[in-house]
Amino acid sequence: MHVKVTHLDQVKFAVHARSHSIICDQPTDNGGADSGMTPPEFLLASIGSCAAFYAVQYLKTRNLDDSNVEVTVSAEKLRHPSRLGNFVVKVSCPLVLTEEQTEGIMRSVHHCLVHNTLLNPSQIEVKLALGEAALQQA
Repeated sequence: MHVKVTHLDQVKFAVHARSHSIICDQPTDNGGADSGMTPPEFLLASIGSCAAFYAVQYLKTRNLDDSNVEVTVSAEKLRHPSRLGNFVVKVSCPLVLTEEQTEGIMRSVHHCLVHNTLLNPSQIEVKLALGEAALQQA
């Protein structure tokens, strides 16, 4: 997987993945124009959309109605170091499920790639390209 982020102006960025682009910005009280979600909101969106995907796939494979499934995700800002924590993922499924189906959908949601990535943190390497090297990367 690969994304490319380009600076547009002020604190506004374009994020490109495959043939798709989205805008990342800051709220007006943080120097932005509020024209897109913030990076932490993208993280919550990633967790939520991944959980929703797995919940809907569970329902689809059992020929259950998958319409109106909703997921909300919340987290708290923590400090030392600054980060998000205490995530709560709430999956709302308007169907009445059996105990076995309820356990199954929960197991399915726990298979979310993003969820598992956060539970088992990977090493993150940061590389810096300057001058000529930076121009060649673009």
